[in-house]
Amino acid sequence: MPLFSSDALNPGVRRSEVFGWAMYDFANSGYTTVVLTAVFAAYFVGAVAGGTDWATFAWTLALSVSYAIVMLTAPAMGAWADQHGAKKRLLMLCTVGCVLATAALAFVTPGSVVLAMLLIVVATTFFSWGESLVAAFLPELARPEAMGKVSGWGWSFGYFGGMLALGLSLAYVLWAQSQGQTAAQFVPVTMLITAGIFAVASLATLLLLHERAEARTQVAGSGWLDSLRQLQTTFQHARQYRDFIWLLACAVAYQGGVAVAITLAAIYAEQVIGFVQQETMVLIFVLNIAAALGAFAFGYWQDRLGHKLALGITLVGWMATCIIAALTTTKGGFWYAAVIAGVCMGSSQSSGRAMAGMLAPPKQLAEFFGLWTFATRLASIIGPLSYGAITWATGGNQRLAIGFTAVLFLIGLGLLMPVNMARGRRAALGQALATD
Repeated sequence: MPLFSSDALNPGVRRSEVFGWAMYDFANSGYTTVVLTAVFAAYFVGAVAGGTDWATFAWTLALSVSYAIVMLTAPAMGAWADQHGAKKRLLMLCTVGCVLATAALAFVTPGSVVLAMLLIVVATTFFSWGESLVAAFLPELARPEAMGKVSGWGWSFGYFGGMLALGLSLAYVLWAQSQGQTAAQFVPVTMLITAGIFAVASLATLLLLHERAEARTQVAGSGWLDSLRQLQTTFQHARQYRDFIWLLACAVAYQGGVAVAITLAAIYAEQVIGFVQQETMVLIFVLNIAAALGAFAFGYWQDRLGHKLALGITLVGWMATCIIAALTTTKGGFWYAAVIAGVCMGSSQSSGRAMAGMLAPPKQLAEFFGLWTFATRLASIIGPLSYGAITWATGGNQRLAIGFTAVLFLIGLGLLMPVNMARGRRAALGQALATD
Protein backbone atom coordinates (compact mmCIF):
# COMPACT_ATOMS: atom_id res chain seq x y z
CA MET A 1 0.00 0.00 0.00
CA PRO A 2 1.58 3.32 -1.05
CA LEU A 3 2.20 6.08 1.48
CA PHE A 4 -0.69 8.57 1.63
CA SER A 5 -2.96 6.02 -0.10
CA SER A 6 -6.23 7.52 -1.33
CA ASP A 7 -8.42 4.87 0.28
CA ALA A 8 -7.58 6.34 3.70
CA LEU A 9 -8.71 9.84 2.70
CA ASN A 10 -12.06 11.57 2.62
CA PRO A 11 -13.68 12.21 -0.79
CA GLY A 12 -12.07 15.12 -2.59
CA VAL A 13 -8.86 15.02 -0.56
CA ARG A 14 -5.72 14.68 -2.67
CA ARG A 15 -2.57 12.91 -1.55
CA SER A 16 -0.60 16.11 -2.19
CA GLU A 17 -2.73 17.88 0.40
CA VAL A 18 -2.02 15.18 3.02
CA PHE A 19 1.65 15.56 2.16
CA GLY A 20 1.36 19.28 2.81
CA TRP A 21 -0.39 18.61 6.13
CA ALA A 22 2.26 16.08 7.18
CA MET A 23 5.00 18.55 6.23
CA TYR A 24 3.94 20.76 9.12
CA ASP A 25 4.85 17.97 11.54
CA PHE A 26 8.12 17.72 9.58
CA ALA A 27 8.67 21.47 9.89
CA ASN A 28 7.91 22.04 13.56
CA SER A 29 9.57 18.91 14.97
CA GLY A 30 12.96 20.57 14.82
CA TYR A 31 11.77 22.97 17.51
CA THR A 32 10.90 20.23 19.99
CA THR A 33 13.94 18.12 19.06
CA VAL A 34 16.68 20.76 19.00
CA VAL A 35 15.32 23.52 21.24
CA LEU A 36 13.25 21.72 23.87
CA THR A 37 15.04 18.36 24.00
CA ALA A 38 18.57 17.95 22.68
CA VAL A 39 20.43 21.26 22.61
CA PHE A 40 18.96 24.42 24.11
CA ALA A 41 17.46 22.78 27.23
CA ALA A 42 20.83 21.46 28.39
CA TYR A 43 22.55 24.70 27.27
CA PHE A 44 20.12 26.75 29.35
CA VAL A 45 20.66 24.69 32.50
CA GLY A 46 24.43 24.24 32.15
CA ALA A 47 25.57 27.52 30.56
CA VAL A 48 22.87 30.20 30.60
CA ALA A 49 21.84 29.52 34.22
CA GLY A 50 25.30 28.32 35.23
CA GLY A 51 24.23 24.88 36.48
CA THR A 52 22.65 26.27 39.66
CA ASP A 53 20.24 24.24 41.80
CA TRP A 54 17.31 26.27 40.49
CA ALA A 55 18.29 26.01 36.81
CA THR A 56 16.10 23.02 35.95
CA PHE A 57 13.18 24.59 37.81
CA ALA A 58 13.65 27.85 35.88
CA TRP A 59 13.58 25.96 32.59
CA THR A 60 10.39 24.12 33.49
CA LEU A 61 8.88 27.37 34.79
CA ALA A 62 9.41 29.12 31.45
CA LEU A 63 7.73 26.25 29.63
CA SER A 64 4.90 26.19 32.16
CA VAL A 65 4.18 29.89 31.63
CA SER A 66 3.87 29.35 27.89
CA TYR A 67 1.61 26.35 28.40
CA ALA A 68 -0.58 28.34 30.79
CA ILE A 69 -1.00 31.02 28.12
CA VAL A 70 -1.96 28.36 25.58
CA MET A 71 -4.43 26.77 27.99
CA LEU A 72 -6.21 30.09 28.44
CA THR A 73 -6.30 30.96 24.74
CA ALA A 74 -6.27 27.86 22.50
CA PRO A 75 -9.91 26.75 22.97
CA ALA A 76 -11.26 30.26 22.30
CA MET A 77 -8.88 30.60 19.35
CA GLY A 78 -10.23 27.32 17.99
CA ALA A 79 -13.83 28.48 18.40
CA TRP A 80 -12.97 31.72 16.59
CA ALA A 81 -11.23 29.80 13.79
CA ASP A 82 -14.29 27.56 13.36
CA GLN A 83 -16.62 30.56 13.17
CA HIS A 84 -14.45 32.36 10.63
CA GLY A 85 -13.08 29.44 8.61
CA ALA A 86 -9.65 30.75 9.54
CA LYS A 87 -7.57 27.80 10.69
CA LYS A 88 -5.04 28.24 7.90
CA ARG A 89 -4.68 31.99 8.37
CA LEU A 90 -4.01 31.59 12.07
CA LEU A 91 -1.63 28.71 11.35
CA MET A 92 0.47 30.98 9.13
CA LEU A 93 0.68 33.67 11.84
CA CYS A 94 1.69 31.11 14.47
CA THR A 95 4.38 29.71 12.19
CA VAL A 96 5.92 33.12 11.60
CA GLY A 97 5.86 33.86 15.32
CA CYS A 98 7.59 30.63 16.31
CA VAL A 99 10.22 30.90 13.56
CA LEU A 100 11.18 34.45 14.55
CA ALA A 101 11.33 33.67 18.27
CA THR A 102 13.43 30.56 17.62
CA ALA A 103 15.87 32.56 15.52
CA ALA A 104 16.06 35.16 18.29
CA LEU A 105 17.35 32.48 20.69
CA ALA A 106 20.66 32.91 18.85
CA PHE A 107 21.12 36.11 20.87
CA VAL A 108 21.00 34.28 24.21
CA THR A 109 24.39 34.22 25.98
CA PRO A 110 25.55 32.74 29.32
CA GLY A 111 23.93 34.70 32.11
CA SER A 112 21.01 36.09 30.07
CA VAL A 113 18.46 33.98 31.92
CA VAL A 114 15.56 36.43 31.63
CA LEU A 115 15.96 36.86 27.87
CA ALA A 116 16.18 33.11 27.37
CA MET A 117 13.05 32.46 29.43
CA LEU A 118 11.11 35.22 27.66
CA LEU A 119 11.98 33.92 24.20
CA ILE A 120 11.17 30.33 25.19
CA VAL A 121 7.76 31.48 26.43
CA VAL A 122 7.03 33.29 23.14
CA ALA A 123 8.35 30.55 20.85
CA THR A 124 6.65 27.71 22.70
CA THR A 125 3.33 29.57 22.81
CA PHE A 126 3.31 30.10 19.05
CA PHE A 127 4.48 26.51 18.52
CA SER A 128 1.62 25.15 20.65
CA TRP A 129 -1.01 27.26 18.93
CA GLY A 130 0.20 26.03 15.54
CA GLU A 131 0.24 22.42 16.70
CA SER A 132 -3.38 22.71 17.82
CA LEU A 133 -4.53 24.33 14.58
CA VAL A 134 -2.82 21.85 12.24
CA ALA A 135 -4.25 18.91 14.22
CA ALA A 136 -7.76 20.24 13.59
CA PHE A 137 -7.32 19.51 9.87
CA LEU A 138 -6.93 15.75 10.49
CA PRO A 139 -10.66 14.79 10.58
CA GLU A 140 -11.19 16.77 7.37
CA LEU A 141 -8.52 14.75 5.59
CA ALA A 142 -8.85 11.18 6.92
CA ARG A 143 -11.73 8.72 6.86
CA PRO A 144 -12.85 7.77 10.40
CA GLU A 145 -11.65 4.19 10.01
CA ALA A 146 -8.18 5.43 8.93
CA MET A 147 -7.72 8.27 11.44
CA GLY A 148 -4.93 6.48 13.28
CA LYS A 149 -3.11 5.63 10.08
CA VAL A 150 -3.13 9.19 8.74
CA SER A 151 -2.20 10.63 12.13
CA GLY A 152 0.71 8.18 12.20
CA TRP A 153 1.85 9.38 8.78
CA GLY A 154 2.12 12.92 10.12
CA TRP A 155 3.87 12.02 13.37
CA SER A 156 6.37 9.69 11.69
CA PHE A 157 7.07 12.26 8.97
CA GLY A 158 7.56 14.82 11.71
CA TYR A 159 10.30 12.85 13.41
CA PHE A 160 12.28 12.81 10.16
CA GLY A 161 12.07 16.60 10.21
CA GLY A 162 13.38 16.56 13.75
CA MET A 163 16.22 14.30 12.67
CA LEU A 164 17.10 16.62 9.80
CA ALA A 165 17.31 19.64 12.10
CA LEU A 166 19.22 17.68 14.74
CA GLY A 167 21.51 16.04 12.18
CA LEU A 168 22.54 19.35 10.64
CA SER A 169 22.96 20.83 14.11
CA LEU A 170 25.09 17.87 15.23
CA ALA A 171 27.30 18.16 12.14
CA TYR A 172 27.84 21.84 12.86
CA VAL A 173 28.53 21.22 16.57
CA LEU A 174 31.15 18.57 15.78
CA TRP A 175 32.83 20.91 13.29
CA ALA A 176 32.70 23.82 15.75
CA GLN A 177 34.18 21.74 18.54
CA SER A 178 37.00 20.67 16.23
CA GLN A 179 37.72 24.38 15.78
CA GLY A 180 37.86 24.88 19.53
CA GLN A 181 34.55 26.73 19.81
CA THR A 182 32.51 26.70 23.01
CA ALA A 183 28.79 26.03 23.45
CA ALA A 184 28.18 29.77 23.69
CA GLN A 185 29.50 30.03 20.13
CA PHE A 186 27.91 27.05 18.41
CA VAL A 187 24.51 26.72 20.16
CA PRO A 188 23.23 30.03 18.66
CA VAL A 189 23.93 28.71 15.16
CA THR A 190 21.84 25.60 15.83
CA MET A 191 18.92 27.89 16.69
CA LEU A 192 19.24 29.56 13.27
CA ILE A 193 19.41 26.15 11.56
CA THR A 194 16.24 25.05 13.34
CA ALA A 195 14.36 28.25 12.52
CA GLY A 196 15.41 28.05 8.87
CA ILE A 197 14.19 24.47 8.42
CA PHE A 198 10.88 25.34 10.11
CA ALA A 199 10.37 28.31 7.78
CA VAL A 200 11.22 26.47 4.55
CA ALA A 201 9.41 23.18 5.26
CA SER A 202 6.22 24.89 6.43
CA LEU A 203 5.83 26.53 3.02
CA ALA A 204 4.59 23.17 1.68
CA THR A 205 1.82 23.20 4.27
CA LEU A 206 0.75 26.75 3.54
CA LEU A 207 0.74 26.08 -0.22
CA LEU A 208 -0.92 22.64 -0.34
CA LEU A 209 -3.31 22.50 2.62
CA HIS A 210 -6.85 23.76 1.95
CA GLU A 211 -9.25 25.51 4.31
CA ARG A 212 -12.53 23.63 4.03
CA ALA A 213 -14.40 25.26 6.87
CA GLU A 214 -16.61 28.17 5.86
CA ALA A 215 -17.22 31.29 7.89
CA ARG A 216 -20.52 31.14 9.73
CA THR A 217 -22.02 34.41 8.56
CA GLN A 218 -25.27 33.61 10.38
CA VAL A 219 -23.54 33.71 13.78
CA ALA A 220 -24.45 36.85 15.71
CA GLY A 221 -21.18 38.41 16.84
CA SER A 222 -17.81 37.13 15.77
CA GLY A 223 -15.23 38.44 18.20
CA TRP A 224 -13.18 36.73 20.89
CA LEU A 225 -15.91 37.32 23.49
CA ASP A 226 -18.37 35.45 21.30
CA SER A 227 -15.82 32.67 20.89
CA LEU A 228 -15.54 32.47 24.66
CA ARG A 229 -19.32 32.25 24.95
CA GLN A 230 -19.33 29.41 22.43
CA LEU A 231 -16.64 27.68 24.48
CA GLN A 232 -18.71 28.14 27.65
CA THR A 233 -21.66 26.51 25.88
CA THR A 234 -19.46 23.57 24.93
CA PHE A 235 -18.37 23.08 28.54
CA GLN A 236 -21.98 23.31 29.70
CA HIS A 237 -22.90 20.46 27.36
CA ALA A 238 -19.80 18.45 28.20
CA ARG A 239 -21.86 15.53 29.47
CA GLN A 240 -22.83 14.87 25.82
CA TYR A 241 -19.14 14.24 25.12
CA ARG A 242 -18.20 12.34 28.27
CA ASP A 243 -15.81 10.05 26.38
CA PHE A 244 -13.98 13.05 24.99
CA ILE A 245 -13.80 14.48 28.52
CA TRP A 246 -12.39 11.19 29.85
CA LEU A 247 -9.82 11.29 27.06
CA LEU A 248 -8.86 14.84 28.07
CA ALA A 249 -8.38 13.70 31.67
CA CYS A 250 -6.26 10.77 30.45
CA ALA A 251 -4.19 13.17 28.33
CA VAL A 252 -3.52 15.48 31.28
CA ALA A 253 -1.87 12.56 33.06
CA TYR A 254 0.07 10.72 30.37
CA GLN A 255 1.04 13.76 28.31
CA GLY A 256 2.59 15.14 31.49
CA GLY A 257 4.96 12.21 31.40
CA VAL A 258 5.63 12.66 27.69
CA ALA A 259 6.42 16.33 28.33
CA VAL A 260 9.03 15.27 30.88
CA ALA A 261 10.71 13.07 28.25
CA ILE A 262 10.67 15.84 25.65
CA THR A 263 11.89 18.70 27.82
CA LEU A 264 14.22 16.96 30.28
CA ALA A 265 15.75 13.94 28.52
CA ALA A 266 18.94 15.77 27.58
CA ILE A 267 19.30 17.29 31.04
CA TYR A 268 18.89 13.85 32.67
CA ALA A 269 21.28 12.17 30.25
CA GLU A 270 24.04 14.73 30.83
CA GLN A 271 23.66 15.47 34.54
CA VAL A 272 22.70 12.01 35.86
CA ILE A 273 24.03 9.43 33.38
CA GLY A 274 27.14 11.37 32.30
CA PHE A 275 26.58 11.94 28.59
CA VAL A 276 28.51 14.72 26.88
CA GLN A 277 26.67 17.03 24.49
CA GLN A 278 27.49 15.24 21.23
CA GLU A 279 26.53 11.89 22.81
CA THR A 280 23.22 13.43 23.88
CA MET A 281 22.54 14.65 20.35
CA VAL A 282 23.24 11.19 18.94
CA LEU A 283 20.95 9.71 21.60
CA ILE A 284 18.10 12.05 20.66
CA PHE A 285 18.73 11.33 16.98
CA VAL A 286 18.27 7.59 17.56
CA LEU A 287 15.25 8.31 19.75
CA ASN A 288 13.67 10.15 16.81
CA ILE A 289 14.25 7.16 14.52
CA ALA A 290 12.50 4.91 17.03
CA ALA A 291 9.69 7.46 17.41
CA ALA A 292 9.17 7.69 13.64
CA LEU A 293 8.94 3.91 13.33
CA GLY A 294 6.62 3.73 16.33
CA ALA A 295 4.26 6.40 15.04
CA PHE A 296 4.09 4.88 11.55
CA ALA A 297 3.59 1.26 12.65
CA PHE A 298 1.18 2.05 15.47
CA GLY A 299 -0.87 4.20 13.12
CA TYR A 300 -1.76 1.02 11.17
CA TRP A 301 -2.04 -1.19 14.26
CA GLN A 302 -4.21 1.37 16.00
CA ASP A 303 -6.89 1.18 13.32
CA ARG A 304 -6.83 -2.64 13.57
CA LEU A 305 -6.42 -3.14 17.32
CA GLY A 306 -8.60 -0.25 18.36
CA HIS A 307 -7.53 3.21 19.47
CA LYS A 308 -7.98 2.58 23.18
CA LEU A 309 -5.96 -0.66 23.30
CA ALA A 310 -3.14 0.83 21.21
CA LEU A 311 -2.80 3.84 23.51
CA GLY A 312 -2.92 1.59 26.59
CA ILE A 313 -0.02 -0.51 25.29
CA THR A 314 2.13 2.57 24.84
CA LEU A 315 1.41 3.75 28.39
CA VAL A 316 2.68 0.44 29.77
CA GLY A 317 5.82 0.93 27.67
CA TRP A 318 6.27 4.42 29.11
CA MET A 319 6.12 3.08 32.66
CA ALA A 320 8.85 0.58 31.82
CA THR A 321 10.94 3.41 30.37
CA CYS A 322 10.74 5.50 33.54
CA ILE A 323 11.62 2.57 35.79
CA ILE A 324 14.66 1.61 33.69
CA ALA A 325 15.85 5.23 33.51
CA ALA A 326 15.51 5.65 37.28
CA LEU A 327 17.44 2.47 38.10
CA THR A 328 20.17 2.34 35.46
CA THR A 329 23.64 3.66 36.26
CA THR A 330 25.26 3.07 32.85
CA LYS A 331 25.01 4.72 29.48
CA GLY A 332 24.15 1.36 27.93
CA GLY A 333 21.20 0.89 30.28
CA PHE A 334 19.94 4.38 29.50
CA TRP A 335 20.07 3.59 25.79
CA TYR A 336 17.51 0.81 26.35
CA ALA A 337 15.21 3.27 28.09
CA ALA A 338 15.66 5.82 25.30
CA VAL A 339 14.74 3.38 22.52
CA ILE A 340 11.59 2.24 24.35
CA ALA A 341 10.73 5.89 24.99
CA GLY A 342 11.18 6.69 21.31
CA VAL A 343 8.78 3.98 20.16
CA CYS A 344 6.22 4.96 22.79
CA MET A 345 6.58 8.69 22.15
CA GLY A 346 5.58 8.58 18.51
CA SER A 347 2.83 6.01 18.99
CA SER A 348 1.25 7.55 22.11
CA GLN A 349 1.04 11.05 20.65
CA SER A 350 -0.25 9.79 17.31
CA SER A 351 -2.85 7.61 19.06
CA GLY A 352 -4.07 10.45 21.24
CA ARG A 353 -4.47 12.85 18.33
CA ALA A 354 -6.41 10.25 16.32
CA MET A 355 -8.71 9.52 19.26
CA ALA A 356 -9.41 13.24 19.69
CA GLY A 357 -10.23 13.46 15.98
CA MET A 358 -12.71 10.57 16.28
CA LEU A 359 -14.50 12.13 19.26
CA ALA A 360 -14.63 15.75 18.05
CA PRO A 361 -17.84 17.06 16.39
CA PRO A 362 -17.07 17.75 12.69
CA LYS A 363 -18.35 21.34 12.84
CA GLN A 364 -16.29 22.21 15.93
CA LEU A 365 -12.94 20.67 15.06
CA ALA A 366 -10.69 23.62 15.87
CA GLU A 367 -12.58 24.28 19.10
CA PHE A 368 -12.34 20.69 20.30
CA PHE A 369 -8.70 20.43 19.31
CA GLY A 370 -8.29 23.64 21.28
CA LEU A 371 -9.67 21.74 24.26
CA TRP A 372 -7.26 18.91 23.46
CA THR A 373 -4.43 21.43 23.45
CA PHE A 374 -5.73 22.81 26.77
CA ALA A 375 -5.37 19.31 28.26
CA THR A 376 -1.94 18.59 26.76
CA ARG A 377 -0.55 21.96 27.85
CA LEU A 378 -1.92 21.51 31.37
CA ALA A 379 -0.08 18.20 31.30
CA SER A 380 3.05 19.98 30.11
CA ILE A 381 2.86 22.18 33.20
CA ILE A 382 2.16 19.37 35.67
CA GLY A 383 4.81 16.96 34.35
CA PRO A 384 7.98 19.07 33.93
CA LEU A 385 7.16 21.45 36.79
CA SER A 386 6.66 18.57 39.23
CA TYR A 387 9.92 17.06 37.96
CA GLY A 388 11.73 20.35 38.47
CA ALA A 389 10.17 20.87 41.91
CA ILE A 390 11.10 17.36 43.08
CA THR A 391 14.65 17.86 41.81
CA TRP A 392 14.96 21.19 43.59
CA ALA A 393 13.37 19.97 46.84
CA THR A 394 15.59 16.87 47.02
CA GLY A 395 18.85 18.69 46.30
CA GLY A 396 19.08 17.47 42.70
CA ASN A 397 17.71 13.90 42.95
CA GLN A 398 16.56 13.46 39.35
CA ARG A 399 16.25 9.69 39.73
CA LEU A 400 13.41 10.19 42.18
CA ALA A 401 11.82 12.70 39.81
CA ILE A 402 11.91 10.33 36.83
CA GLY A 403 10.54 7.55 39.03
CA PHE A 404 7.58 9.77 39.93
CA THR A 405 6.92 10.26 36.22
CA ALA A 406 5.96 6.58 35.93
CA VAL A 407 3.04 7.36 38.26
CA LEU A 408 1.67 9.86 35.73
CA PHE A 409 1.49 7.14 33.08
CA LEU A 410 -0.19 4.78 35.54
CA ILE A 411 -2.84 7.41 36.30
CA GLY A 412 -3.31 7.97 32.58
CA LEU A 413 -3.90 4.26 32.05
CA GLY A 414 -6.57 4.28 34.75
CA LEU A 415 -8.33 7.30 33.23
CA LEU A 416 -8.28 5.66 29.80
CA MET A 417 -10.40 2.73 30.97
CA PRO A 418 -13.82 4.50 30.98
CA VAL A 419 -13.41 5.78 27.39
CA ASN A 420 -15.88 4.15 24.98
CA MET A 421 -14.88 5.05 21.42
CA ALA A 422 -18.12 3.86 19.75
CA ARG A 423 -20.30 5.83 22.16
CA GLY A 424 -18.07 8.89 21.86
CA ARG A 425 -18.15 8.76 18.07
CA ARG A 426 -21.96 8.57 18.07
CA ALA A 427 -22.10 11.63 20.33
CA ALA A 428 -19.81 13.57 18.00
CA LEU A 429 -21.85 12.73 14.91
CA GLY A 430 -25.09 13.44 16.74
CA GLN A 431 -23.85 16.93 17.50
CA ALA A 432 -22.95 17.35 13.84
CA LEU A 433 -26.49 16.45 12.80
CA ALA A 434 -27.99 18.76 15.42
CA THR A 435 -26.06 21.76 14.09
CA ASP A 436 -26.83 21.19 10.44
